[in-house]
Amino acid sequence: MKFYAVARGRKTGIFRSWPEAERQVKGFAGARFKSFKTEQEALAFLKDPSYTNSASSTENFDCAQRGKKTKGPQSANCDYPENAVMVYTDGGAIGNPGPGGYGVVFETGETFSGGFNLTTNNRMELLAVIVALEALDGETRPICLHSDSRYVVNGITKNWAKAWKRRGWKKSDGTPAMNPDLWQRLLDLLPGLDIRFIWVKGHAGNPQNEACDHLANSTARMSGLPDDTGYLKSRSDSV
Repeated sequence: MKFYAVARGRKTGIFRSWPEAERQVKGFAGARFKSFKTEQEALAFLKDPSYTNSASSTENFDCAQRGKKTKGPQSANCDYPENAVMVYTDGGAIGNPGPGGYGVVFETGETFSGGFNLTTNNRMELLAVIVALEALDGETRPICLHSDSRYVVNGITKNWAKAWKRRGWKKSDGTPAMNPDLWQRLLDLLPGLDIRFIWVKGHAGNPQNEACDHLANSTARMSGLPDDTGYLKSRSDSV
């Protein structure tokens, strides 16, 4: 069982399910919340929202302590600048390929979502990041973007995408690099931004990541979704 502590929201306290906690923080400016394995830790967080226990918290690392370095079991040291914009993204496709959706959640509570009737997991993960950065066009503050997709995070932090582009969207073995249309859109958004791409483990109790996942999955199940023209074009080109 997880305990969701809401230190700032429509209603504060400890909640036993994410949907119940989400109602208190979604769309609430400056919401402050965190999930824990024990009620004792959740109570400690309510008394002091800067409290964290990386050994027992269900989050990979505490993103609330800006300007401080924290270390989690799933990531390297993470340095969060003061006044950083915190945003989480997720995406997926049912069946992969299949109906898909993406979700974006800002720490302020603002959300974005969308989807297509036929697409892939990786395309939705990429599009979630693109939508987040398009919403931050012209942002001068540091941006901490969290994704549970190693494909996306490594594609930027390890310069895979730039190398694929340099080779005419080919991998080192000469095979085509997938999703060049979305990678190009993402690369075009990066100049001028002070951004950190941070990998977080999916389905591990991180409230913001769970909120993104919920947005992506609920959108993917909607009827009347549009065509993902980029995906359809890639399929026709490969035939």
